[in-house]
Amino acid sequence: MNPLIALKIAARALTRNTMRSALTMLGIIIGVGAVIAMVAVGQGAKVQVEAQIASIGSNMLMVFPGSTTQGGVHTGSGSATTLTEEDSKAIAKELSAVHLAAPVLRTSAQVISANQNWSTVVSGSTADYFSIRDWPIESGSGFTQSDVDGATKVAVIGKTVTSNLFGTQDPVGQIIRIRNVPFKVIGVLAPKGQSAQGQDQDDVIIIPLSTLQKRIMGVTNIMAILVSANSPEETTAAQEQIKLLLRQRHHLTASQEDDFSVRNMADIAAAAESSSRIMTLLLGSIASVSLIVGGIGIMNIMLVSVTERTREIGIRMAVGARGRDILLQFLMEAVVLSLSGGLIGIALGIGGSKLISSVVHWPTIVSIDSVLLASAFSIGIGVFFGLYPARRAASLDPIEALRYD
Repeated sequence: MNPLIALKIAARALTRNTMRSALTMLGIIIGVGAVIAMVAVGQGAKVQVEAQIASIGSNMLMVFPGSTTQGGVHTGSGSATTLTEEDSKAIAKELSAVHLAAPVLRTSAQVISANQNWSTVVSGSTADYFSIRDWPIESGSGFTQSDVDGATKVAVIGKTVTSNLFGTQDPVGQIIRIRNVPFKVIGVLAPKGQSAQGQDQDDVIIIPLSTLQKRIMGVTNIMAILVSANSPEETTAAQEQIKLLLRQRHHLTASQEDDFSVRNMADIAAAAESSSRIMTLLLGSIASVSLIVGGIGIMNIMLVSVTERTREIGIRMAVGARGRDILLQFLMEAVVLSLSGGLIGIALGIGGSKLISSVVHWPTIVSIDSVLLASAFSIGIGVFFGLYPARRAASLDPIEALRYD
């Protein structure tokens, strides 16, 4: 039998009972739609996490002071001030895999501008901080190494601080007071959004490190060192070089533990990507269960259809239809059911993913791969679950089929 003729016969047979055909397709529609929507949610989460990690900085490593033990009590990482500005300079100067390094100190403070005030994070660093963080200046300019050397009272502020202190006014050139110390705003940072931990990266004021140490906090230590490797491929090499250099500079013996820790953002990104991939597979797997249920529904209805049309099958065989013609006819009906449900499910899944994005403001990405996979899977469901009823119809004895009442 010509496949096109089989397709026409299948379509005519299914339209005889439109309601039953629609209900049979419902499982496939829900399954395909759910798979596409859930995979879109997972892909959106993956892209969002990658963007948040990328916003922290390019090829970046973070060096933190280590732990300390006093009186038998072992404190956590960062409890000892084991890092110095000289460590940062040595990392930038002596290590071949390192491009830039910048010491960082941070505190929170109430900031005042005219009759407005805002509590925010004040970070102190060097001019290389902006390059390491891959953080452009949207308006104005950043501070220079001469500002760091002279402990100049200048500040670069984030978008959140700008909105709360100045509204729609241009803050460049304005004066703000940090703990009653006046600072001149020389630049506004481009927006970064939330970090991977959910913190607002734009709620920050960045000033020269020496200014924060001498005029605000009255300390000489630093909290961390930000390091930029020459390339993504060299981050692991840079991490090992930093460990060896700092152990040497801190005079640690082979039996002593590191008094610092180095975090590689590439490792964090890889872990986040792996988690997102697992979540996408989990969501897709859960949603695909409904496809299996839909396939069982197709098999059930096709078996009922074979029983109802036994006499019709006998007549077709009596006028010359072969077993493979009957097989093709019923198999085509199952494929048409699943494929029609799959196409409707694709439209439903795409619409559902857009609805999720607009209602809960969660990014969703519908990939062509997920659409093609869902389409192929729906066809496969039709062939797999329609094959048994089709073979059963094809194996009927013509004489017995004609006698069936």
